[in-house]
Amino acid sequence: MTKRRLEPLLWLAFSGGGVVSAVFLPVLVLLFGLAIPLGWVQPDYGHLHAVLSFWLTRLVALGLLVLMLFHWAHRFRYTLHDGLQLKWLEAPLAVLCYGGAVVGSIAALLIVVML
Repeated sequence: MTKRRLEPLLWLAFSGGGVVSAVFLPVLVLLFGLAIPLGWVQPDYGHLHAVLSFWLTRLVALGLLVLMLFHWAHRFRYTLHDGLQLKWLEAPLAVLCYGGAVVGSIAALLIVVML
């Protein structure tokens, strides 16, 4: 019997998070980080609240956040492991990085549910 590993699922979350981050994060940063604060766009907050109150929008936002967090965790872990040659800290790095992603995902879930 072969030993089952978690590694393929982590690589899947990494690649999914990379695609999601590359496609959606620049638009969100441009919109909510520049356009609205600088007054280039004047959103109707009632409409924006109605869109963000819809359950499907919340589910998509949660999925985006979770995938981005696991992408970060995998990239950061391998940057420390391979880039800084901290191979002797392999297990603690994995626990800290993926644990941080899980904690962030739970926090995102609580925030999305509370809205």
